[in-house]
Amino acid sequence: MISLIRIFYAPFFFIGFISAAVWLVGSDLPVLTLLALLLGAVIISLLAERIAPYEPIWNRDHNDRTRDVIHALVNEASIVGMLLLLPLMALLTPWTSVWPQSWPFWAQLALAILLLDIGITLVHYVSHRINWLWRFHAVHHSVERMYGFNGLLKHPVHQTLEISGGAIPWIILGIPFEIAALAGFAASIQLLLQHSNVDMRIGPLKFVWAVAPVHRHHHIASASKGDVNFGLFLTLWDVLLGTANFAKSDSVKSGSIGIEDAPDYPTAYLPQLIQPFRNRL
Repeated sequence: MISLIRIFYAPFFFIGFISAAVWLVGSDLPVLTLLALLLGAVIISLLAERIAPYEPIWNRDHNDRTRDVIHALVNEASIVGMLLLLPLMALLTPWTSVWPQSWPFWAQLALAILLLDIGITLVHYVSHRINWLWRFHAVHHSVERMYGFNGLLKHPVHQTLEISGGAIPWIILGIPFEIAALAGFAASIQLLLQHSNVDMRIGPLKFVWAVAPVHRHHHIASASKGDVNFGLFLTLWDVLLGTANFAKSDSVKSGSIGIEDAPDYPTAYLPQLIQPFRNRL
């Protein structure tokens, strides 16, 4: 059973929850029901990490559970807020929608995810190169363990910048609300997989899909070694940026992640919220 989870967990988790989300929206249920589905995804993620862990110690509480819950609630609320603003933004744009609404539904969703991926990846990339952006992004890199739920851990300022980077093309093209909501949901599902503590065996998929075995390299404490694998969904952008690392990440274990130059980075929510305004890293 554990071997099957290692092989099939990532694709089944992603396809299963995205399919369920599409069904919910297609059944004319309120889009906010996606939040309940996301809660189910978090629970499944936590269970799978205990059945087939990559690093068992990462399943233990590091006095970070309350902080991670607050981060997740704040950041998911910001995504909901952005989605609720989309109709208003559409009214304010002085042009008609050019979104390809004649395309099949799945193709529209794929396009929305692709645009979101490009925008978020580029914001992520420059956040490692511009000091004031890094100060906000550093909150995400301060984690001492990687497990699915803390993929949702981001400073609200940086979360807003990443969402904006991904959503601006949506606004310009006039994306339908339902497609945007599904793409936002897909991003949250991807973050659960990208930080997952499941011992995934994804084979050749690592060359295209930026899930945990690929993304762990990015969280190595060394600034130089961790300057790789910025993509949210796809590794393509890292290939183009020259930052792709497809080597095995089996050595990325407890004690090897974090911020090399800030070992005493705050661990509680409010100090993390304030830290970017206090010191430079």
